[in-house]
Amino acid sequence: MARAPDTCSAPYRVRFDEAGPDGLLRTSVLLRYAQDVAWHHSATRGFDRAWYAERGLAWLVRAAEVAVVAPIAVGSELVGTTRVVGWRRVWARRRTEFHDAAGSLAAWTQIEWVLLDARGAPTRIPAEFEPVFGAPTATFGLARVALGEPPSDARQFQFTVRPHELDPMAHVNNAVYADWLEEAAIEVGDAGATRAIPRLARLEFAAPADAGARLTADAWPMASGWSYRLRDGMGHELLRARLEPVTSPGSQA
Repeated sequence: MARAPDTCSAPYRVRFDEAGPDGLLRTSVLLRYAQDVAWHHSATRGFDRAWYAERGLAWLVRAAEVAVVAPIAVGSELVGTTRVVGWRRVWARRRTEFHDAAGSLAAWTQIEWVLLDARGAPTRIPAEFEPVFGAPTATFGLARVALGEPPSDARQFQFTVRPHELDPMAHVNNAVYADWLEEAAIEVGDAGATRAIPRLARLEFAAPADAGARLTADAWPMASGWSYRLRDGMGHELLRARLEPVTSPGSQA
């Protein structure tokens, strides 16, 4: 009988600076929590940052979904529980669920990570992970965010990557892209989409944005929600994203 994937939990208290003007947690913070508990899980099982550095390995986020299914206010106590739900050769999908003090589901994330070697090329997941994390072989493919070409009336924005948006890999942290997605919705006059309960942000990362890069974003409405495309100064696509309602609060879709 196949065993269930190994899980790991960590507590989080929503700080004042992690909430917006309405006193509710920003979407991007959940991605930061999910990254943190994922590394906590890895480190407590013997695979800490030093272990990765010695082998020239690093994880890079390829796609992410983050759903807010209940209001999460300043001071709220959350417990994040993460597990690897599937992997295949060079990539793995993690699901992290955040429950409130009453035990109710408040939010969830699904993040797909690609393992890179010292050259920055995808490399096979080490065999020693299997008996520890116990994830099954993925029966699903990598998540995609399908976007057509921006319509002629799409709103366009240009901005420059700021130093505080970089992480230890010297790239824009994946959580920052969720902020940029919501900033675009606010700029076009639909701030309500960024605070709707429930809501879902879906992001597919094509390439990382580096320090000081000049970026161009296009945003346009869908039947429900917003589409968002980000490019660098050479016109190379960096991100495809959508901000939309959650059809089923606990869905893994």
